[in-house]
Amino acid sequence: MTTQRRRRALHGGALIAAFIAACAPVAIASERSEASALGSVIEDFELRDYYGQPRRLADFGDRPMVVVAFLGIDCPLVKHYARRLGELANEYEPLGVQFIGINSNRQDSIGSLASFARQYQLSFPILKDPDQAIADRFGATRTPEVFVLDRQRIVRYRGRVDDQYGVGFGRPKALRRDLAEAMAELLEGHEVSVPRTEVAGCLIGRSPRIEPHGEVTYSRQISRILARHCVECHRPGEVGPFPLTSFDEVAPWAPMIREVLDQGRMPPWFADPRYGKFSNDSRLSDEDRALVFKWVANGAPEGDRAELSPPPKFIDGWRMEQPDVVLAMREEPITIPATGRMDYQVFMIDPGFSDDVWVQAAEARPGNRAVVHHHVAYFVPPGADARISQVTNQIAGYAPGTPPFAYAPGTALRIPGGSKIVFQMHYTPIGVEQQDLSYLGLKFADPRTVVREVHNEIAGNLGIRIPAGEADYRLTAERRFRRDTLLLNLAPHMHLRGKAFRFEIERPDGTREVLLDVPRYDFNWQLRYDLAEPLLVRAGSRLHCFARFDNSADNPNNPDATVEVRFGEQSWEEMMFGVYQTVDPPENASAKGPFSSEAGGN
Repeated sequence: MTTQRRRRALHGGALIAAFIAACAPVAIASERSEASALGSVIEDFELRDYYGQPRRLADFGDRPMVVVAFLGIDCPLVKHYARRLGELANEYEPLGVQFIGINSNRQDSIGSLASFARQYQLSFPILKDPDQAIADRFGATRTPEVFVLDRQRIVRYRGRVDDQYGVGFGRPKALRRDLAEAMAELLEGHEVSVPRTEVAGCLIGRSPRIEPHGEVTYSRQISRILARHCVECHRPGEVGPFPLTSFDEVAPWAPMIREVLDQGRMPPWFADPRYGKFSNDSRLSDEDRALVFKWVANGAPEGDRAELSPPPKFIDGWRMEQPDVVLAMREEPITIPATGRMDYQVFMIDPGFSDDVWVQAAEARPGNRAVVHHHVAYFVPPGADARISQVTNQIAGYAPGTPPFAYAPGTALRIPGGSKIVFQMHYTPIGVEQQDLSYLGLKFADPRTVVREVHNEIAGNLGIRIPAGEADYRLTAERRFRRDTLLLNLAPHMHLRGKAFRFEIERPDGTREVLLDVPRYDFNWQLRYDLAEPLLVRAGSRLHCFARFDNSADNPNNPDATVEVRFGEQSWEEMMFGVYQTVDPPENASAKGPFSSEAGGN
């Protein structure tokens, strides 16, 4: 084969263009061992595959190159890269390259490895490393981490598969195919030009290196902390990539739990704690964080199971009160491909509301949480602009961790008669073809009981023109309150270039207060911030919104840093909206005292 033809073979193959899920537990590997040094020799070893058959590295002695990939079946990044590894294995097999998968997670069973291989159509051997001895020999710390061994089984490359996915981001396509480049260079007799890359992924679930000890135990304290903050999403059938409902499920993830808490990635909450108080604040207290850190440092002891509290009770199905009407986004499910990037999917339906209806509670319910990134339902009144309605007329929205909308007695949202309902769906392919049929549930209020109407409001700027490469583009917007108003919640809305967002209130006397500051906006988590107490805003006050955008190549979420970005609905375009809900205040409301709970949000 000529060099030119070989290069075509080596660099061929489709690239997956998909965005990663917001809740992925990813980070940079830091622990190393002497055996992992580039240029070291990996001696022969023997492990069993998921059929129970012994396999040795020496079995592939005739192969000029071996690629070893450390995999974990529940790691979101592994799910994104598994099919790609299979494609690379098939592409390079004619050139004599052998791929081997190694699973060193103590939480992954042999049976689950077999199911994983079938699901992602992996034909190369996947071996079980039950005591992490081989992971230690390689110095592997995360999944998916890959190692390229030459004919003498010397480590010539270690690191990531490519640069498409990372900590909370996913590019439309890889900018550099690191593994493929390393294999191509070695096969052509060259040194690997980039022999080491940083790895994003889940920590390998190792067995404890110390005897578990201490008074902080899973049964006594940690199970309760996880029940309050994590289990709602990390349980079967929910959006969390793995369950955290028992000690056996939690213990192998203990170091990963510590890492995401320490780095502020979980639970998802992005408000600066110096400003505002919010009823849906999901952060752990300093005391709870300290307990988790101590528990992990002490080897994650289980403790006495008799001290376990009863398991938390969650509502199966709807989290709101049973809806009066359930609307489907379409008649048949939509198919989400295994790979690639899906544009926003928009479905408009006629709910048949000939007269105005008053909504007491609403919930956007995803049919398939594994692939629904977020889901917004809004109404479009007769003759209205659908583009603006998506932010001014929102009924409900789903993103992981977002509660349903629910209003106090006597308070409701009005949907004008003749309105259409729009479902805006954002899907993220996960490596396996999926289907989804999402819903909107509505609980109606008796119009005779409604004394206060909920208003969806925005402060926005449509004049978005972010120059190519601009790292700190700033926009402002404001709204003036013409009458006394009660503010219920706040939500910044931007797309992939969104960087930071802040809400400030300017009162008639000129004093200003920061209501919400989000210094690290994350498009993966479309959070709504519910005020702990509705805020009375006097007539003449102004709401100021400040947004910052990063259209540079340093923004890993950026689809294309070489283009000017303008306003648009798709994620590669941009929006700048400060979204909030208000109601009229009761008579004689005090500007200083909190409003009574009768008009609270949810």
